[in-house]
Amino acid sequence: MGKHHHKKGMNRRNFLGTASCAAIGSTTFLSSFLNMGLANSLAGMSTPSLSAGGNYKALVCILLAGGNDSFNMLVPRNGSHYNEYAASRSNLALPQGNLLPLNFTDSNGKQFGLHPSMPEVQSLFNNNKLAFISNVGTLVQPTTKTQFVNGSVPIPVGLLSHADQIQQWQTSIPQTRSSKGWGGRMADILHATNGNQNISMNISLTGTNIFQVGNNTSEYAIRALAGGSVGINVLEGSSALDQVLKGGAESLLAQQYQDIFRSTFTDKIIDSQANHEEFSAAISQAPALTTSFSENAVSANMELIAKTIAVRNVLNVSRQTFFITFGGWDHHDEVLNNQVAMLSVVSKALSEFQTAMEELGIADCVTTFTASDFGRTLTSNGNGTDHAWGGNVMVMGDSVLGGNVYGEYPSLALDGNDDVGGAILLPSISTDEYFTELSKWFGVTNGDLSYVIPNISNFYDPYSSSLPIGFMNI
Repeated sequence: MGKHHHKKGMNRRNFLGTASCAAIGSTTFLSSFLNMGLANSLAGMSTPSLSAGGNYKALVCILLAGGNDSFNMLVPRNGSHYNEYAASRSNLALPQGNLLPLNFTDSNGKQFGLHPSMPEVQSLFNNNKLAFISNVGTLVQPTTKTQFVNGSVPIPVGLLSHADQIQQWQTSIPQTRSSKGWGGRMADILHATNGNQNISMNISLTGTNIFQVGNNTSEYAIRALAGGSVGINVLEGSSALDQVLKGGAESLLAQQYQDIFRSTFTDKIIDSQANHEEFSAAISQAPALTTSFSENAVSANMELIAKTIAVRNVLNVSRQTFFITFGGWDHHDEVLNNQVAMLSVVSKALSEFQTAMEELGIADCVTTFTASDFGRTLTSNGNGTDHAWGGNVMVMGDSVLGGNVYGEYPSLALDGNDDVGGAILLPSISTDEYFTELSKWFGVTNGDLSYVIPNISNFYDPYSSSLPIGFMNI
């Protein structure tokens, strides 16, 4: 499947510099407080008929925050293709003999290998449980290199900026800065299909994020270190003092306020604690998994997601999204050493989670996918790489048509057809196409795709009988 339709590009405007990416934590209380209108679907939008607890589907997003150097994750490993890679990457090139071979050859005769720290992903790919999508990035419309150089088409706002690009991967609206995410917009449409309207369809394990915030919905935050949902401390303690404080707090919460803000604020606190107690009661019924998870934050989060999915019927839900952030990928220095450790964490966590889904008998109903701010420059800055554009992503699950590298893996030659200058690769697949295919699998109807992915008609006919990329079994 190597080649993908349309090559895209943009204008050669000033690239923006680095912006810090700050992770903002949140508690369950804050999630509930922000979650105004959770039970309401958007007026005038169609809602698929689903039976609660049946026809379950979940999307799990792993954000590799900082910009993963993904052309050292998925590498051409044969003949002239490897030589081109090695010449461009110079001191950052992985030895050809160390690459983990994948059982796939694209239409150009290119064979691929993985970073040597990813044997679990190698096994998932070779067993058709995982696929790669190559050279994905934010685009406003299909663009060629010539159009980019001539400045004849719009480009994403703040290209190469952490703050902008990490936002746009979550909003899929690259022409402007938005606070609403495509996962949130999906929830606007689909949340009413869940039998339980108390707990958000969108569950975050790393606090507040943009991906899961819609016009009528936001995320429900849980934490692996807390064993799940986070309650309000003054209402949770068991000591004599705690009981006194609890009584006073409950007395205040029970008062009737004429001030609408105080009343709404109090109601949200009460709802927050009630939702916490409901979620905690459900997660306590999760069956013990025989799947073993590694002792790191990413695996711990994936384990809690597995437990939450295991109690989907207790929670009475048929659609859920999950979001975790694994930060620290901004490797301007020590990229080789850092990737050895960090890609190993990702590889193990993916394998463990897939095994858990198979243990629960639901691997065809759960799709896990990766995202990152952007790819990185092909050339070395001495010991690392700088911000760039197109990059490679992974999609995993039994509904994924695995064992394939989708899209057109770019030429890695400096100043080649895909290099728009500065060893920065022009994406050949838009995030819109990537996210549209996931949305369609999740249950978004053709008529609602333009609400979820506003620019999709620039790349794909929402009413087409074919898929934008073809990596999902729908």
